[in-house]
Amino acid sequence: MKRLLVLCLATTILACKGEPKDYATISGKIENPDNSKTLKVFKGSEYEKIIKLNDDGTFKDTLKVVEGDYTFLHGKEYGSIYLKNDKTSAFEVDNDSFLESIVFKGDNSDINNFSVRSFSISKDYFTEDLINYGTKEDLEKAIEDYKSAYNDIKIKYPKVDSTRVALMDRNIEGSIVQLNRFMASKIATRAAFPKGSPSPTFENYENFAGGDLSLSDLKGKYVYFDIWATWCGPCIKEIPSLKKVEKQFEGKNIAFVSISVDNGRGYKNDAAAAYQGWKKMVADEELGGIQLMADNGFASDFIKSYKINSIPRFILVDPNGNIVDADAPRPSSPQLIKLFEKLGL
Repeated sequence: MKRLLVLCLATTILACKGEPKDYATISGKIENPDNSKTLKVFKGSEYEKIIKLNDDGTFKDTLKVVEGDYTFLHGKEYGSIYLKNDKTSAFEVDNDSFLESIVFKGDNSDINNFSVRSFSISKDYFTEDLINYGTKEDLEKAIEDYKSAYNDIKIKYPKVDSTRVALMDRNIEGSIVQLNRFMASKIATRAAFPKGSPSPTFENYENFAGGDLSLSDLKGKYVYFDIWATWCGPCIKEIPSLKKVEKQFEGKNIAFVSISVDNGRGYKNDAAAAYQGWKKMVADEELGGIQLMADNGFASDFIKSYKINSIPRFILVDPNGNIVDADAPRPSSPQLIKLFEKLGL
């Protein structure tokens, strides 16, 4: 009788516990959501689910998943979340400061918070100032502080499994290697073209507006150069920002000069077709400033003198024809406006 009672009690406990759920539960809240009021959870082309937000930004849904890392998207903001069936995960975030504000809760919160914190700390150390003006010593200090901050995160989340930590270690080291390569080129450029040294010049570049133009024709003005091409995706991406900057500094003592290095690439190596493509894009996109065509693409003396082998590249020259910055901030960078204002423009 006693054995039977124990057996019945064990059966009752198992019945209460129930079978493992074959789905994961995800919930949370997005403050200041965008107009889509949706959260997309996906994993490449393997999985996708759209979750509808409530009017107050809250959400809750179930997803049948294969255990692993998934990407979520709200508006233009991306995040990553580890999901596993029979587990409940949640997060809260302010859409206006996505990476800074996101906090994961529920099951696997240590994994998710470890991942997002490890990913987001780079912006605290690899800043716009470092990218645009940093020296070799500045870079070394930033990397040292970045590694220290990452080690603090590992200490804060000791329950994260060693496999995931090892993977993040490799990602962190990979980011440092990429940054060193990227910054090596910038630091070398600054060393080769110090502020105040005479700028390389060009003569009689074709002006889309008509006639030819030389750098000497712009003496007395600051000149912000945009070296670009119609086939260059990152160049095209900067166009809206460049238009805004041009509008903001309209009437100031600065000329915005875009020099195309189109010479056949993207047009089956047909230079004539590339030339027509340049004229068409300038007209169709209503590009502002002064639009010039380099005389020989990347082989042009001006381009070679500035050691330009990748685009876009931005250069700022002062009214006397001397270099202010041979690798100036992009139009999309807030640092460009700060630089112009510092110069009294």
